[in-house]
Amino acid sequence: MDRRSKTASLVSVHMDLGAGRRGVDMGPSAIRIAGLEERITELGWSVREMGGITVRARENASEGRPNARYLDEVLAVCTKLRDETQAELEAARFPIILGGDHSIAMGSVSGVARHHRARGEKIGLLWIDAHTDMNLPDTSPSGNVHGMPLSHLIGLGLPELTELAGPERAVDPEHVALLGIRSVDRHERTVVNDSGVRAYTMTEIDERRCAVCVKEAIARVTDGTAGFHLSFDLDGVDPRHAPGVGTPVPGGLTYREAHLICEEAARSGKLLSMDMVELNPTIDERNTTGRLAVELILSALGQTIL
Repeated sequence: MDRRSKTASLVSVHMDLGAGRRGVDMGPSAIRIAGLEERITELGWSVREMGGITVRARENASEGRPNARYLDEVLAVCTKLRDETQAELEAARFPIILGGDHSIAMGSVSGVARHHRARGEKIGLLWIDAHTDMNLPDTSPSGNVHGMPLSHLIGLGLPELTELAGPERAVDPEHVALLGIRSVDRHERTVVNDSGVRAYTMTEIDERRCAVCVKEAIARVTDGTAGFHLSFDLDGVDPRHAPGVGTPVPGGLTYREAHLICEEAARSGKLLSMDMVELNPTIDERNTTGRLAVELILSALGQTIL
């Protein structure tokens, strides 16, 4: 993270077409209502407001191929987000992307990759999620693209998505770490195990402790890279603390574990940009998850207890 400028660029991506459940397109608004801009400013950062990226309503969009639903619309949004993310980095600002379903990470991460590739640098990727998001169109049981972004970012899947970052994949598997995993589709397991990414399941986090796993993960994503992008799916957190997510899975990260991840990301000095995604206000409880999203972003920006 470039501490010299300390300017955060906020980008809202109002899309739920990559998901099966409606509502995460309203997630960015819920995060903003929880006071994100004001809290970032109080932390000593400047804020550049980028506004929102929108997409056609599901009722007016073509579902297209059943194994990659709404692909054309997802691709258009990711392309626009890629370009905006890259432009903000080139202006020495810190992009914060508010989602929206997790398919948007194909756009944000590709933008970060393109920016650093032009400088001869690689990037790392820290992925917080209950799921590995590494289905392929041929393995996906639903055809929902939000279950596929990570596989495409490491170069597996549909060319129109794998090439968002250019002819080379956005990120090398040896520079990818996942934390909080506890729900993997049957055929997806083979993709994950063969890919070369490092996935920390909740079982491993329980056995070895979160702090140990987080330090290892950050060491992996910063080894030989310019830094890393943090892509935080709120369903990585246990539903007791984050009830308003599109695909909740019991047994997730605790409130403190989620903050520890973001605090360690800030402490590393290597955080380049971040996503906060999959907040669904239609099933949240008095914007509990929206407020959590704000607090996690602040921790990633350097807020500490003392």
